[in-house]
Amino acid sequence: MPLRTPRLNRLLAKSGKGFAIAVDHGTANDAALLEGIEDMPKAVATLAEAGPDALLLTVGQAQTLQDLPGRQKPSLILRADISNVYSGKREISYWCAMIGDPVEQALRLDAACVILNLFSLPDQPDLHGECIENIHRIRPACDRFGMPLMIEPLVMKPASAGGYAHDPDADKVVALVRLARELGADVIKADPCEPTSRYHEIVRAAGCPVLPRGGGKVSLQEIFQRTYELLRQGASGAVYGRNVSQHPNPAAMTRAFMALIHENATPEQALRHVEPKRSQEAR
Repeated sequence: MPLRTPRLNRLLAKSGKGFAIAVDHGTANDAALLEGIEDMPKAVATLAEAGPDALLLTVGQAQTLQDLPGRQKPSLILRADISNVYSGKREISYWCAMIGDPVEQALRLDAACVILNLFSLPDQPDLHGECIENIHRIRPACDRFGMPLMIEPLVMKPASAGGYAHDPDADKVVALVRLARELGADVIKADPCEPTSRYHEIVRAAGCPVLPRGGGKVSLQEIFQRTYELLRQGASGAVYGRNVSQHPNPAAMTRAFMALIHENATPEQALRHVEPKRSQEAR
């Protein structure tokens, strides 16, 4: 059994699947992304009580989770790098910097996994190279200390006045996911693609558990249906952020996604966790 398997078991639960909530948006240096998580101790306590499999937090905020009392709490996914790609404005140059001694810090914080970005921006080859170098540097320490490595491959469209946006082209996403696996990913947090029906190709390219990311906020119907379709194509769960933390009832959203992932619920059944009256009227 690989040394990192016990931590992966914590992350992916008995079903081999996992639902994590990303609460690392403070790294974007954009006030618009702080909605719902302005008070981090309160937000983390609320999300933890809802019972997801994991929370994705930064080194500066991870202690808010680990300070919570009791044995039953979500596992920690530690964000091990910071980038200005999500700053919300057009930057002169883009960078992605890894935190110091990331595996040591992850062990101290009792993380189940560390996560790094793998950006692919059309006119930013140096940024892509920085991400690869970060992964090369951390992989030996991950192996040495049994720390699973999650890689987040992100294909972006060319820059515009508002910054970069996700490029859902299936061929590009498949290629970058495959690169993430070649670099040593144990788990991959990957974007959805267009058409959605090709997501099984991403799962095949990864050769390891794939957790789709949510991106921007969408309607309940859209996010539940998309999640359902991705799970049917082999996804091992999901890592969603704003669709949970910015909802008026994050706990109900968490229960809905946990039902989709661990109980094979349909989108309609998931909706009942969030809008029980409306879902009953639709029947």
